[in-house]
Amino acid sequence: MNRLILIVLLSLFLNACVISKHIADTPNLSLSSLLITPYKADIHQGSVLERFTINQLELGMSSNQVQDLIGPPSIIDPFHNNQWDYINHSTLGSGEVISYRLTLTFEKEKLVNINTNGIDSLPQMTAKEKAEENKRINDKIAAIKLAKEKAKIAAEKARVAKEKAKIAAIKLAKEKARVAKEKAQRILQEKIAEEAKIAAIKLAQAEASKKAKAEKVAKDIADAKAKALEEKRIQEKNKPWYKF
Repeated sequence: MNRLILIVLLSLFLNACVISKHIADTPNLSLSSLLITPYKADIHQGSVLERFTINQLELGMSSNQVQDLIGPPSIIDPFHNNQWDYINHSTLGSGEVISYRLTLTFEKEKLVNINTNGIDSLPQMTAKEKAEENKRINDKIAAIKLAKEKAKIAAEKARVAKEKAKIAAIKLAKEKARVAKEKAQRILQEKIAEEAKIAAIKLAQAEASKKAKAEKVAKDIADAKAKALEEKRIQEKNKPWYKF
């Protein structure tokens, strides 16, 4: 134990000698600059936010998505529960004071407004965060472009399908019209044929009736003549001899 204490004291003595020599070599260097500054922790009061995550907020996000991204708000006004306020007043170990406020507005659980006017004192993004932010924006632009291209292709497919359906519908309508026309013509022809048949039957019946009447009249005439001849013959036969 005594040897350990001796080693520590010797080390402190040698360091003091080195510092003294260094001060002598650099006359402009003050002793206070060589003193160890005590560590001061950052003191954060309120919501701790970063520009990198704030920039990822998008209109239309749900309240759950917002909380997953930047956490719960510092204040929710009970009279305006559609407004979330993220307030921060922090003192860094360096003595720098940071104070900012982010206000979000929701409608039907969807983010409709992002007010970043109060975050000017928020530290700027690091070079790494800027690179990631640029990559995120470029990926988003590429995704939007791809979505637009897919929507354009889908719209073109829908247009072609609609045009084909229209052509098919017109073709089907024409075919139905043709079939209906042929059916109507066939029905009309059948009706005409039926009417002609009925007319022919009626005409035949009339001719037959006329013929039957004529035959009856001729028969009646013949019968009358025969009767008259018969009566005359009988009269001639029964005529007295003295009348000859």
